Amino acid sequence: MYQTILAVDAALGHILRHNLSSADGRKALPKGRRLRAEDVQVLRELGLDHVRVAVLEAGDVHEDEAASRLAAAVCGGEVLASDASHSRVNLLAQADGIVQVDVEALLAINAIEGLTIATLAHNSLVRMHKRVATIKIIPFAVREADLVQAEAIARAAAHGIVAIHPLRSLRVGVLLVGSAAARTRIEHGVLPAIESRVVELGSVLLAVRFATADEHDIAEALGDLAASGAELIIAAGETSIMDRDDVTPQGVQLAGGRIEHYGAPVEPGNLLLLGYLGELPVLGAPGCVRSRATNIVDLLLPRLLAGEHLTSRDIILLGHGGLL
Repeated sequence: MYQTILAVDAALGHILRHNLSSADGRKALPKGRRLRAEDVQVLRELGLDHVRVAVLEAGDVHEDEAASRLAAAVCGGEVLASDASHSRVNLLAQADGIVQVDVEALLAINAIEGLTIATLAHNSLVRMHKRVATIKIIPFAVREADLVQAEAIARAAAHGIVAIHPLRSLRVGVLLVGSAAARTRIEHGVLPAIESRVVELGSVLLAVRFATADEHDIAEALGDLAASGAELIIAAGETSIMDRDDVTPQGVQLAGGRIEHYGAPVEPGNLLLLGYLGELPVLGAPGCVRSRATNIVDLLLPRLLAGEHLTSRDIILLGHGGLL
């Protein structure tokens, strides 16, 4: 592709490089337009004899075609590409879910001059039909070889560059822990915030159990929730879990489970516990769960509901961007 100045008749079929305005200041012809016969007449009416255009050469791919081809290669599961318009294609979620981005492949494509892909952050929650990424071709055309290179990078990614892990509808059990005297206060102060989060993410509250701050009571309640069919358990209560030796992690272990991680580099939400009873996740929520302001629970709950098996490493990685 090269730019040149041509007589208006010779410019037919080539790409206008700049917006052109009429005498009243309104846009008469937009940049990027392939000039047609009727456009030549407009150019004459504007009093122009010559116009600056971009001329495509062999091996060039027009911006809209390039954007569409790149989008087809980039889209993973539950992601749909819009039609190309003005060198842009938007990628839209086809389900409520967690955005999965192959970051290294994304960086490799963005390193190719003229090609850009901007995405939501990896592991972000996205709602159906919302934009998860946008592709923009910078010049009026890109080289076929560059586009083929980008397509190869995208198709080598196991699940596409951008995909969605859909949220599942799980049965969630809630364990409230505290003194008998504080039970009503805990139920009124903690449970509504947990239930609203669960319901908004498309899951259901299966059952609620109350246990005193005793590891044996907690173990019994956890076992009861598991036996009732809970697919995820959220534990919260009168006091946040203070360390690995506190009653809630002790109760998880007495119930036959294990502690995957305690503590999170996230504020609010440092006093987090993640455990498993077999494959059944137990999320020990900090006191900030009472608030609907974004906290650690809002980072992890959607991922658990999407079926992700979270590890200690996953929580450690939250420190980058963990100041909420």
